[in-house]
Amino acid sequence: MGGKMAKILSKEEWRKRRRRKKYAMLTLGVSLVMIILILLTVAVFWLFKGRLGGNVPENETLVKPLPGGATVQVDYLTPNPYSRPQLELKRVKSVVVHYTANPETSAKNNRSYFEGLAMKHTTYASSHYIIGLEGEIIQCLPLTEQSYASNNRNGDTISIECCHPDATGKFNEATYNALVNLTAGLCMEFNLKKEDIIRHYDVNGKKCPLYFVEHEDEWEAFKKKVMDTVKNSRDNTK
Repeated sequence: MGGKMAKILSKEEWRKRRRRKKYAMLTLGVSLVMIILILLTVAVFWLFKGRLGGNVPENETLVKPLPGGATVQVDYLTPNPYSRPQLELKRVKSVVVHYTANPETSAKNNRSYFEGLAMKHTTYASSHYIIGLEGEIIQCLPLTEQSYASNNRNGDTISIECCHPDATGKFNEATYNALVNLTAGLCMEFNLKKEDIIRHYDVNGKKCPLYFVEHEDEWEAFKKKVMDTVKNSRDNTK
């Protein structure tokens, strides 16, 4: 006769074979379920990562379109201990207005100064935004990171550095209008009130921004204009 005779299995051997097959199928099923759950978890994580508070992408800003059509140029500083330490900014309670104390310099000049501190190691300084003499706005830091601008309030504030044409520290019209619109945009973004708009002077007594320190009425008028801009912007979006 050709070939071999098939082995006749006993009842016990048949039971063992069925049990092994059953366990193998069960193990395969459990493994497939685990793989599917892992894939779903990874997919959900990446889908909602931005909503759960992930890092701000390097080419984006948290601020929505600003009032008055003002635009922001994002040009983040290189991470370094002297101007971009990458300390987390967990919450925003105030916007702090500063002036450069360096007449006629541009927003780019002042950004370059902050960037250069990474090599010079002479001091610690930076700002989230710099507004130039032509109303240009440069964002130097993500709004999830602290700046070195406002002393003991670095941990809960957004800082705005403003250029000025002369030693009085008074902002020209373009800088002033951009400051109003940027501050209004930040107030809307972080649900801030009039009393949440402060000067460096209000933090530690430093005469900064000089003109708004020496002209309290102008400072109050500025804050009123910001809040009027906020109200008008909200009314226009209803």
